[in-house]
Amino acid sequence: MSLEPKVNILLVDDHPENLLALEAILDSLGQNLIRATSGAEALRQLLNQDFAVILLDVQMPDMDGFETAALIRQRERSRHTPIIFLTAYSTSDTMVYRGYSVGAVDYLFKPIEPEILKYKVSAFVDLFQKSNEVKRQAAQLALMNSELRKREEMFRSLSVCSPVGIFLTDTFGQCTYTNPRYQAIYSMTPEESLGDGWTLAIHPEERQQVIADWYAVSREGQEYKGEFRILTHENVERWVLMSSSPMLSDEQQVIGYVGTVEDITERKKAAEEHIKLIREQTARQEAETANRLKDEFLATLSHELRTPLTSILGWARLLRQRKLDEKAIFRALETIERNAALQAQLIDDILDVSRIIRGKLQLNLGRVNLASVVSAVIDSVHLEAENKKIQLQYIVESTSESAEIQEREDERNDPVQLAVSLRLALATSYYVLGDPNRLQQVVWNLMNNALKFTPEGGKVQVRLSMEEGIGDWELAIARNIPSSIPTPQSPTYIQITVSDTGNGISSEFLPYVFDRFRQADGSITRNQGGLGLGLAIVRYLVEMHGGSVRAESPGVGQGATFTVRLPLLEAKETVKKQMGGERKENESSLTPPNIESKINSSQNTVRDLSGLQVLVVENDTDTREYVTTVLQQYGATVIAVASVRQALSTIEESLPDVLVSDIGIPEEDGYSLIRKLRNLEPEIGGRIPAIALTAYAREQDCHQALASGFQEYVTKPVEPIHLINSVTKLIQR
Repeated sequence: MSLEPKVNILLVDDHPENLLALEAILDSLGQNLIRATSGAEALRQLLNQDFAVILLDVQMPDMDGFETAALIRQRERSRHTPIIFLTAYSTSDTMVYRGYSVGAVDYLFKPIEPEILKYKVSAFVDLFQKSNEVKRQAAQLALMNSELRKREEMFRSLSVCSPVGIFLTDTFGQCTYTNPRYQAIYSMTPEESLGDGWTLAIHPEERQQVIADWYAVSREGQEYKGEFRILTHENVERWVLMSSSPMLSDEQQVIGYVGTVEDITERKKAAEEHIKLIREQTARQEAETANRLKDEFLATLSHELRTPLTSILGWARLLRQRKLDEKAIFRALETIERNAALQAQLIDDILDVSRIIRGKLQLNLGRVNLASVVSAVIDSVHLEAENKKIQLQYIVESTSESAEIQEREDERNDPVQLAVSLRLALATSYYVLGDPNRLQQVVWNLMNNALKFTPEGGKVQVRLSMEEGIGDWELAIARNIPSSIPTPQSPTYIQITVSDTGNGISSEFLPYVFDRFRQADGSITRNQGGLGLGLAIVRYLVEMHGGSVRAESPGVGQGATFTVRLPLLEAKETVKKQMGGERKENESSLTPPNIESKINSSQNTVRDLSGLQVLVVENDTDTREYVTTVLQQYGATVIAVASVRQALSTIEESLPDVLVSDIGIPEEDGYSLIRKLRNLEPEIGGRIPAIALTAYAREQDCHQALASGFQEYVTKPVEPIHLINSVTKLIQR
């Protein structure tokens, strides 16, 4: 809304309906519209008020517009008021000329174009307002100069008693006058305070900057205000607030500056204390929030660990009582295995987050077909979706054709449909440069999240597509793209969209959905389990691949959609260049340790180990007996020992066909054992095929095991099929 006062616009016409029409056109200008139905009435209106513009009808009885305009121009007050003639009767040059001759500024013919009239009147209103403002400023300036002269006479007497320091300088910044308070603040005599004394007192650390700032604004004739430190002769440090304004001559020329100085030392100390207090409060609040999140996480961790332990220990005790029938025994074993797998998943997530926090998570880059990755995950969660009666839909889009893979309730048990689905998915070339295991972990986490929060009878859809262009949310993380990820010449992305009809996400929690240790419901009584780490891991892994991930939800109870974008890999040559040479496509190694038990293992080749002698080295009695039993079930002859010393003694007596050794053995560990063996001659054990058992599931631990002399490694908890397959691989070699 404009703060300008309204101006008057005079509308003169002998027809009321014409006046109404003019008011309707000009009402939006927001000015005072004053009517006059005759020339005489118009002249009466001009007696007591001024008008920005007059709209004057030409044809009026008694006194026409031309006569009225002539009388208006005779008065000094209205001599220069703009007049716009309005007429519907004549467009002759003679008539127009007559209008201009009596002082009109414009001539409009009826019917009048509203926008033209409004535009012209608006221009005269603006001119009138600006003219008034100029007059007002001129009057105010004259008043100020008059007051300034009066104040100058009073200045010296008043400044002596002033509670603030007052000073005058010439145009070069040399002090020509200081009052007693100024001298007290600077601890100077009157003589010392004159000239450039004030600049010499500025603290050395700030002197150059303060002087530069003051002269910069002074040269422009502007006001200055600044806070800085000074040092007195007694080496006392003080904070001062200095303000100065230019003094103007009658000709508006800068003739010097007048300023004030205040001692604000105590104020600065109080402000610093206040800032310190605020920082301490902020730090305390952040610490309290961190502690609360930590406590919630630890409570959740305790809940998530104890819940499966309850099932494991409970069913184990029931099994020991030997009172269960065959059906109950099967249920007990299935429950124990499922809950143990859940605990292994929790541990893997915690280790991944630990590596993320320490910056130790690394990628094994290769050429990966995302269609293969997604298909493998779809296959692994198929049964879970079937059990919850959730409709699982997989859609693969292509620029050349669209392959839609839908698994509905009536098709879930159709192996032909599943085979066709997988072939369609694998046929589409959705290649990226990435770590296949980590990319599968991303998709599995999103799918697991969708299935967990979707109620029975709901729907989960996975869509694979190609997208052009870069969105705002990609640009937001562009600085975090690792140098190992190539930037595509054309901004084409592969997009994975996982949407569900589940619980949805509240608008309050949506910005924090990818934060680690954060859950929408932090209590241990929440409906869904988990540590709240899966989505945090997803975001980190996606961004490590140069991509981006976002979450969307209309609200609680309305489902959620997670969208991952990864840069498209155009050709194999890109991979070769990136990896430093030839490298085969890695599309089959799609089983990261944290979800390997969930992938269908029907493709594994297991052979009978009859006649094979295996030496097992494991200090933990339960694990040692478990590994021994697994190997014996497949026909192997097993010798099990608990230490490196016992293992070496056994090898001296009889060479085993395969060695299976734990890494974390007390006193001498598995690395020590393999080093000693590899230093032996082949005929006495130097080339025994060896498998490492390790509870340290980090990539560097697995690489260290292979580098030290083991040919295979199996992570704990040991999966029987994984162990037997590793033994089989060594035999085949």
